Parts: sequence; C-alpha cells; structure tokens
Amino acid sequence: MAAAAAAPIPPRSASPNPLLLRPPVLVVRRGGRPAAAAAAATTAAAASVAPDDIAQLNHRLRALVRRRDASSSAALSVDPAQAEAYLRMIREQQRMGLRQLRGDGDGAASQEGESDGDGDEGGGGRRKGVVAAGSSLGHRVDPRELEAGEYVVHKKVGVGKFVCISAEDGLDYVFIQYADAMAKLAVDQAARMLYRYNLPHEKQRPRNLSKLNDPSTWEKRRLKGKLAVQKMVVNLMELYLQRMRQKRPPYPKPVGMDQFTAEFPYEPTPDQNQAFIDVDKDLTERETPMDRLICGDVGFGKTEVAMRAIFIVISAGFQAMVLAPTVILAKQHYDVMSERFSNYPDIKVAMFSGAQTKEEKDELITKIRNGDLHIIVGTHAVLTERMAYNNLGLLVVDEEQKFGVQQKEKIASYKASIDVLTLSATPIPRTLYLALTGFRDASLMSTPPPERVAVRTYVSGFSKERALSAIKFELARGGQVFYVVPRIKAIDDVLQFLKDSLPDVPMAVAHGKKVSKNIQLAMEKFACGEVKILVCTHIIESGIDIPNANTMVVQYAELFGLAQLYQLRGRVGRSGTEGFAYLFYTDKSLLSKIATDRLGAIEEHSDLGQGFHVAEKDMGIRGFGSLFGEQQSGDVANVGIDLFFDMLFDSLSKVDQFCLIPVPYKDVQLDINISSRLSSEYISYLENPVELLNEAAKAAEKDLWTLIQFTEDLRRQYGKEPRDMELLLKKLYVRRMAADLGISRIYSSGKMIIMKTNMNKKVFRLMREAMSLETHRNSLSFTGKEIKGELLVNLPDTLLLNWLFHCLADCYAVIPALVKKIVGGMKS
Repeated sequence: MAAAAAAPIPPRSASPNPLLLRPPVLVVRRGGRPAAAAAAATTAAAASVAPDDIAQLNHRLRALVRRRDASSSAALSVDPAQAEAYLRMIREQQRMGLRQLRGDGDGAASQEGESDGDGDEGGGGRRKGVVAAGSSLGHRVDPRELEAGEYVVHKKVGVGKFVCISAEDGLDYVFIQYADAMAKLAVDQAARMLYRYNLPHEKQRPRNLSKLNDPSTWEKRRLKGKLAVQKMVVNLMELYLQRMRQKRPPYPKPVGMDQFTAEFPYEPTPDQNQAFIDVDKDLTERETPMDRLICGDVGFGKTEVAMRAIFIVISAGFQAMVLAPTVILAKQHYDVMSERFSNYPDIKVAMFSGAQTKEEKDELITKIRNGDLHIIVGTHAVLTERMAYNNLGLLVVDEEQKFGVQQKEKIASYKASIDVLTLSATPIPRTLYLALTGFRDASLMSTPPPERVAVRTYVSGFSKERALSAIKFELARGGQVFYVVPRIKAIDDVLQFLKDSLPDVPMAVAHGKKVSKNIQLAMEKFACGEVKILVCTHIIESGIDIPNANTMVVQYAELFGLAQLYQLRGRVGRSGTEGFAYLFYTDKSLLSKIATDRLGAIEEHSDLGQGFHVAEKDMGIRGFGSLFGEQQSGDVANVGIDLFFDMLFDSLSKVDQFCLIPVPYKDVQLDINISSRLSSEYISYLENPVELLNEAAKAAEKDLWTLIQFTEDLRRQYGKEPRDMELLLKKLYVRRMAADLGISRIYSSGKMIIMKTNMNKKVFRLMREAMSLETHRNSLSFTGKEIKGELLVNLPDTLLLNWLFHCLADCYAVIPALVKKIVGGMKS
C-alpha cells in the first residue's frame, strides 16, 4: 500500500511570502490608460458577472480543515510503520472482538474465506470476523433455529419470510415466502446463505419482501447497504486513528502492586482476573492512552478492576478522577476507595459534588490543583471549568449512559489525552456496537462471585395483596425491602398505602428532589437496619449496597427502560440470601409492545451475569435507530442486521482497500488545449511575470495547500487576475487535484471526459456517493481503470476546463470525510 491523498492543509503560516514583500509596480503604456487601471476594470467586470471559482474552492477546503481540526485534537502525520501496525491491529480486533465478548470459544474462530473483487458472493466459507452460530450478531443463521414468520435474508435473493422446514424424499428443505413466489432450499444450502433480518426478539417488519424472480431490486438494496458499511468503516478508522496519534510512555509496574493485590479480600473470578490482565497491559505495555470498557453486573467486581488501575497510575505520580452519575453512587465509591487505600496514608482520597458548599469546593479545587489530592471521586460537578488538575492521568467513568449529552462530550474530550476506563452493567448501544466490531477495547465479566445467587423475578399485574404478600415474606425472614416507583408524584400515595397496611414498620423516602442530606440520612437509616422499607425512585438504581435488602417491589414497571430494570434488580440479592424482584404493571391491555417486550426480557434474563445480553436485547427492542442512528438505520433496514454486520466485518478485514494512492504531479497529463498566454496588459502589470509563473508551477507541484497560498498571496498583491490568468491557475489546480486523486491522464472523446486512474472501485463509489453536486454524481462512472464523465453536449476547451475544475474540486473536498488521514503516510 502506498502513500495516498494529499497532505492535510496546515494552519496559515505567519512567515512572509516573497510576493508580499514586493510593492505593486504601475506601468504606463503609450496611447492608453495605466495597465493597472485596465486590469482593475477587468477584475471588477469579471466579479460582477460570475462568482469566483478559485476563491470558493479555497474557502471550501479551509472550512473542511477547520471542521476536521475541531473534531481532532491533533493534525499529525502518521508514521508508515505505525499505520501498518494499526491496520494489523484493527484486522485482528475486529476478528476477535465479538468472540471475546460473547465467550464463544474456539468454535467462533473465523476462517479466511471469500474475497470480493467488487462482488462479494462466493463459496460457503465464513468471512473474517463472522462468528459461529450461537451468537446473535454477525453470523449466518441455522435454519433449524428459525420460527415460523421470522424474516430472513438470502444473500442473492433478498428479504423473505421463513415458513417451515419440511421433509421431501428423505431430505429436509427450507421454505421461504417471497413477494411473488415460494422458495425451496436444501437445509445445508440455506445454512450457507441465510441471515436473520432482525435482531433477536425484534419484530420490526421490512418495508417489503423481495421478488424471487427479479433479483435486480434486491441487488441495488444490497449494494446500497454495502456502501453504507464502507462509509462506517472509514469513519471508524478515523475515530481510532486519533487514538494512535496520542502518545504517552507506558506506566512502570508499581513496586507495591503485589501487596495491593494481596489485600483484596475475595477470590477473583476468572473473568475478573482477565480484566485485571487486560487493564494492566493497557497501562504498562502500550504507548497509547487506554479506552477500555469493563462490562459486568452490579457486584461482579468492576470497582476492584478500577482500583488496581488507579494504583498503577497514582504510583507513577499521576492523579485519578472517578466520575459517577449520582451523589449516592459517588459516595459509595468514595467509601469503598477510602477503605481500600486506607493502608496507604500517602494516597489522599476526596469527594467532590454539587451538594458541597462553595467554600468546600474552593478548598478541594486548590488541593487538587496543588497535587495534594490523588483520587477525586465525584459527580459531573468535577467536570466544571474551574477544576484544574496537577497531573491527571486516569479517568474512571461509572455508568456513562446516565450522563447528559454535554457531560458525555466532556468525557470524550478527556479520551484524547489521558487513560479512560468505563464501567457498565448494560452499556449503551453505541458503546456495545464499538465493542462488537473490535473498535473499542472491552472486557466482559459474566462469571458471578461464588456466593451470589440469582434473583427470582416475577412479572404480573399490580394488586395490593400481591405487593403486601411479597413485603411481609421479606420482613418475616428479617430482611429489608426497596419499593420503587418511577415518578415522584406517586410516592405519597404509595407511602400512605404502606403505612395504612403496615403501621408498625419503619419506612423512609428517597428521591431526586429531596435535599441531598435528607437522602443520605434515609440511606444511612436503611443501611443500619433502622428503616425496613425504603420507598424511592430509580435514584437507587446505582450506588446503594445494602446486603440485607433482598426484595424489590417495582410499581408501574412498564415505565422503566430495560437497562433500568436490570440495574435496579442488581440491588437485591447481593449476599448469599436469595433475592426477589416483583415487577408490577398497571394493566396488561394498556401495555405498549415495547413495554411488553422489556418486561418479558427482564423476566427471561434472570440468571447472573446477563448484563451484556440485556444490553444486546435492548438494542433489539429499541430498533436499528438506537444502534446506528436514524440515518444509518435505514441502511441497516435495507439488508437486515446480520447481513449488515457480515458486510461490516468483511470490510474491516479488507480495510487497506479503502486507501487512495496519489500519482506524482509531473506525471499527470492534461490533454486539453488551453493557451497559457497572458495578455500584454497583465504582463506589464506584473513586476516579474516569468518568475511569478515559475513560482505558480512550483507551488502546484508541491501540494494543493502551497497552490492555495500562492493564489491568495497573488490576489492580495495584484487583485483578482484576468480571465487568461484564471484559466492558467485552473489548469494548475486541476493537475494538482488529479495527482492527489490518483488520476494520471485526462482527455476528452466527443461528449465523454476520460480520466485514467489507479483508484479502486470501492473508493470511487464512496467518493461519488458523498459528492455534493448531483450533476457531477450522476455523470460519473467507473470502468476498469477509468473514471468517465458523460456530458450532455460537446464543450469548448475553456468550458471543459471549468467542468473539470468543479468536478475534481467536488471529489477532492469529500475525500477527507471518507478516506481520511489514515491514508496520509502509508506504504506497502
């Protein structure tokens, strides 16, 4: 693979340009007005007739660079060896990512299989990154696992509805209903070609079924989905290339790490041990900042993983910030970490939240700035602009999905420069998706601690008798009860009902609109056993650990999200005592389909360690939009989720095919007969026209940025150039852009413009799809090694040059958004 698109346009240089040091010279010609005046008149006339094409292109490219630089913390070039290593890493990660997350074992190993020049049909071999049956994403489906009525996708035919498997002549056949006919396939053949259309348990219907006897419509849909996948790939490449540009030396292994590890009072689970190893390698062996997701249920030991990472970072002289979505959870983390680091008096832990007074906050900020505090635990209040760290090295984020958009953007900004560890029981769809594709480092902790017992879950309509029966059973065995309602306004009625029914049982209330100190007091009374029933909102879904609270009653459960119900449930059964969760809905006839699916899913996933699967199920319930965004959800709907993932893994395994290889500027042949002769008036106006034309040629040969600089400097000194000079500059622009796009020759044949190129069809399709002008997009086609532009009429050479200028400018402008800067310094 060779070097590719043009070098990124850097910020404007402050160094003087030779053109700017020469004052304009006024030359008076006999028998006429000053040449400068004539040139100025020509410029004014030209400006009044048409917009300035060159200025518009310069402005467009500068704006693109500004947007790109605003979204990227560094505009550094990439060392070729680094880039190649990065590609190898991506190919390996995308192949292994889903297998590691799902724990599919050796059966998930992929094989080098089909290749696609452009078509991607082939034999039945698995693709890179496609995991075995048993995983619910990114695999072909075993027809025997299908249920009647499920929508499936046949790779060559399209979307149909599975009917049944029936035996004929001693062989099993799969029957699939299409829009115009019924298909009959042998089971083995179907297993090689069928995919699920939906995510598991998702009931979204396709817009229409494909026609068995007319595969052309399906082929268009499939190619559209494939193009969408390829766009996603190059965007993901840019996202993680930014990480590769960031550098930090590996942390040294702390001298006291063995002692700190030995102080952990529990026997780690196998998954927990693997998470320890993963994080340790991220910090002590890699030179790029860590960005790892730790996915595990409440109480499965995620916090211990975080504390070992904190110990490594603090031992190297850095600070660590722990960010939690609620004051309750922040307080719990503060208590746990204070206890865990109590044997290390030199490590200072502090809590920072909005509940503190201004004086308390100011004092803490001063200590943090001076380096007197090492672990700062807090809510989003720690993200304030006033906060200044002495030497921040690690950010630990617990349950990132509970933060708002602004807080998430702030968290994302930290990832560019420091190590980040994200803890979650049910990660948000985008985080899960990045982990599935291997673009997000992730460790899955699905093995429960030895003493944990699965929580029994019951879903039913609400009745006071059922609720009271559950509560009395828990109280009779000496336990405590959470009574959860989704809305604050319902708490008073619930509290009154409980007091009337259980007048001698001490109760307390906790919700988000109470003063923090009152919430804390209620929690403390509940924790010490003084309070037996805590009536609360979902404020307790994370951040409260009461071992004796082993029953949860949730009223109006249909109003909670699936992930909320799952964290909530994780708050009971924390000890060896069996826990119970009662999810009551108001009226089954009033439940929406989504609410029904959520309640069914939470009842089904009652085993321990199901957080990842619940998050995956939540993706299915919420539909494509929540995973890919509204725009891309339509692309997924075109081909179905499994084929979409299959295409994604395939594109990732061939990611080097998305690179663009430029050609030397001097090798670009522009066969258009445009005179380079300047008018005598303009030549007289220029101080040294020969030198200036040489500078123009040298600028174009160097790169597009230098040509832009030259053009802008020329205009600052001499004003807008006349038409003949504009044509000369446009020829330079066209050759320069052609070189960067891998085009070696341009010529016309009748109404056809032909461009010889080394560009491959994948990059061409991405580029054409992203072009802003429909006229250019519709006129371009790709055959062999030629890009062809079909015109409506024969154009004279000057108009042909203008067409080329605008067309290549449109192509060039979209390249940074597609091929990105990974192509900046790579070689094979």
